[in-house]
Amino acid sequence: MKRVATLIVMLALGALLAQSAFAAGVVRISQVYGGGGGSTGYYNDDYIELFNSSGSAVVVPAGGWAMMYGSATGTSYGSASTNVALIPAGTSIPACGYLLIRCGTTGTNGLPLPVTPDLSTTGPNISNSTGKIALVNNQTVPGPACSGNVLGLEPSPIIDAVGWGPTSNCYETAVFGTATSSQQAVVRGAGGMTDNDNNSTDFSLVASPTPRNSASAPNPDCLVTPTRSNTWGQLKVLYR
Repeated sequence: MKRVATLIVMLALGALLAQSAFAAGVVRISQVYGGGGGSTGYYNDDYIELFNSSGSAVVVPAGGWAMMYGSATGTSYGSASTNVALIPAGTSIPACGYLLIRCGTTGTNGLPLPVTPDLSTTGPNISNSTGKIALVNNQTVPGPACSGNVLGLEPSPIIDAVGWGPTSNCYETAVFGTATSSQQAVVRGAGGMTDNDNNSTDFSLVASPTPRNSASAPNPDCLVTPTRSNTWGQLKVLYR
């Protein structure tokens, strides 16, 4: 009986860890736009859009999260506070929904964002051609160092990351190698559902992009029970 009880406890613990792992891997970067306010910019603000791919709201835990930006060839994310957008503890991302973060300084050129940002921050000012951004589970500046593929760096504070443009030196599996213009955003496929931990195939360039906020309609392709596609996010909890 003791062996049976022990087995039940172990199975329950394993299920709990798996659920926690899913929770850690379901929030991902779904859009990055860096042409805001420039003379040819489509919008007058830069923005980052996050997507919650689970059927339950995700609430940012104590300590907060951060979006940390790095130049294409820099050696880290969030090298200074001006390269960081803080996401406060208690921020909620709705089930199968989005969170819109307005970044940097509002420019005089381009259209205003078509929906109200959920968060407005003074940084970062994102490059309109190439760079890298990570969603990090703390607010420590400078942020994590990186070089090449950021997957499998355990333990790691990185929840999700994207590198774009031919010279970006940090990414998931492979860089999305095409540079953006001030009229384009890098956008994750299927409204944020596509996540093979490979920036080169998960993202594409979209002209005249449309950002979404927490009040936008939920993604109709979002499954209530998430698929096990984001294995890195799952393993990160098990080994942290």
